[in-house]
Amino acid sequence: MGKNRTVRLLGLIAFLAAIPISLALIGGFFGSVHPAFDSLAHFRIHLAAALVCLSPFLLISPGFRWNGLLAAALGVWAIVNVTGPSFVPGFAPVQASTDAEAEGGPVYRLMQLNLRFNNPNPGDVLSLIGRVRPDVVTLEEVSPMWKERLALLETAYPYRLFCTLDGYAGGVAILSLRPFAEGSEGKCVDGGTFGVATVDFGGFVVDVAAMHLHWPWPLGQMQQIADLAPTLADLGDNAILAGDLNAAPWSEASAQVAKAAAMKPLGPTNPTWIWRRLPEWLRFAGLPIDRIFAKGELVIHSVHTLQPVGSDHLPVLVEFSPKAPDLEDDPLATALAQLP
Repeated sequence: MGKNRTVRLLGLIAFLAAIPISLALIGGFFGSVHPAFDSLAHFRIHLAAALVCLSPFLLISPGFRWNGLLAAALGVWAIVNVTGPSFVPGFAPVQASTDAEAEGGPVYRLMQLNLRFNNPNPGDVLSLIGRVRPDVVTLEEVSPMWKERLALLETAYPYRLFCTLDGYAGGVAILSLRPFAEGSEGKCVDGGTFGVATVDFGGFVVDVAAMHLHWPWPLGQMQQIADLAPTLADLGDNAILAGDLNAAPWSEASAQVAKAAAMKPLGPTNPTWIWRRLPEWLRFAGLPIDRIFAKGELVIHSVHTLQPVGSDHLPVLVEFSPKAPDLEDDPLATALAQLP
């Protein structure tokens, strides 16, 4: 087989592969039309990268060069669409304030983690919590095994809410060093996939919610979001929502959660989940489905992932503070500030 014929054959194979990939990539932008399209959207980066990788074979093959240009342009545009407005730190609009410094005020920490119901290294999770000492921990896949293990933290985290879910995967939980607001005990919703507790951070009250969404279409993720919408809307003026969305931040599912809760996402921006049978070094090919949302008088200092602890999800840590009062809005505070 001659060189030119080989090039043409490679171009044809690339062209035939690019057609379904392009259709799936474009379809993912119509998640608001049907959940099936949103299922494609979660893999937008992967589909776009595949198109970009195919484009050189099209560009060098006579008869497919325009197709190669289109494939490269579509792939790059889709990647920029994700990395520009919603994936890179500093580009995503957030409703909560963001500030790198605490300005002398208290800084609180919340850690979010999908434990994985059958995590083979539960001790790693407990050790991480002991080292980091977050003020609040939101957890998913709290199976019976995990409930027994987490009992070891009862002295350190006496304020707790466990939402039991029938089945092997388990429900959600909230553990707190800080007391729940007076008269508040927390509540579980949607059969254990959603829990919320009002936590008192030194007089600053915040609704903290843990959520675990179902998988996307053809499973019931969108219906679950619709069912939870009234509960999300009832979250207090100051609130943090953390959980495993099983949805990428650029998806319609994530947008619907943010809309229902009147929140915007904070991060993280790097992949937090990878199929458990793949090696850890391939995590870059995973998905950022463990999300943090916030609203109200909160100053967010950072949102980042922590080291692996045996789960197929990474822990996520958010640092935040109460927003300092505006002296201009408080005549008494302004007068006191002007005293010699």
